[in-house]
Amino acid sequence: MDGTLVAGPKIIKSLERGLQVLQALQMQPDSSLQELYILTGISKPSLLRILHTLARSGIVTRRLGDGRYRIGAMLSQHAPSHREHRDKIAEAAAPILDRLCERVSWPSDLMVPAGDHMEICETTRARSPFLLQQERIGLPVNWLWSAVGTAYLAYCPAKERQRVIGLLRASTRPEDRLAREPARLSAILDEVRARGYGIRNSMHTGGYYGGPPHSDGLFSISVPLLDGPRVLGAINMLWLKNAFSIEAFAARHLGELQNAAAEIASTVRRRRKR
Repeated sequence: MDGTLVAGPKIIKSLERGLQVLQALQMQPDSSLQELYILTGISKPSLLRILHTLARSGIVTRRLGDGRYRIGAMLSQHAPSHREHRDKIAEAAAPILDRLCERVSWPSDLMVPAGDHMEICETTRARSPFLLQQERIGLPVNWLWSAVGTAYLAYCPAKERQRVIGLLRASTRPEDRLAREPARLSAILDEVRARGYGIRNSMHTGGYYGGPPHSDGLFSISVPLLDGPRVLGAINMLWLKNAFSIEAFAARHLGELQNAAAEIASTVRRRRKR
């Protein structure tokens, strides 16, 4: 030995920074670009390149609704099962809902069950050229007055439907009163199945999630995400009331909404088999 130090393998700096970003997302899921910059100290232009590279491989995803980043469901092995399930549906739905919004301009929401309410887990409202009320990811949505809630309940298995209605029956909220009127609720769900889509209850203003009631000036139609006998969630399409009647809008766009729902469910099934 001549005392010469042998250099170790060189570090791949880009990989090291990519791992820093993944560690930051594990510490703080659903992070904004600014939050990742604070957590990692990596410049924003470099962060964007790293995130774009990770997103191409499905390792990281970016929500349409608020632009926040998260680790993709393919790596979320230790996430709670309900969150993992929700995120997989949202990831499958995002590009499909984005393309739908590009074609028709009007936005859509994706919602999944969350106990005594449904929950927004993706939306294209920010992508639409129309200035509609913005709703945050994670906001609660009523089951019985909303288009998404009735679309889901009309097509889900009877046992699940009864479980949800049982939860709502004990509620004192006016929007849950239908749970104590089984004949009327059954007739509403029959109408949804006959039409092929859910609509808002006439009492539903739409703009009171997380705040005082106020009208958002919107109509919506909704269809379920059918996965064999199960329902994964529901997607809607929203528009300004003065633009179209419900029937006229459905005549124009129901087929596209149904096709998007079928494509989302098919994508979820395909990814499940990987």
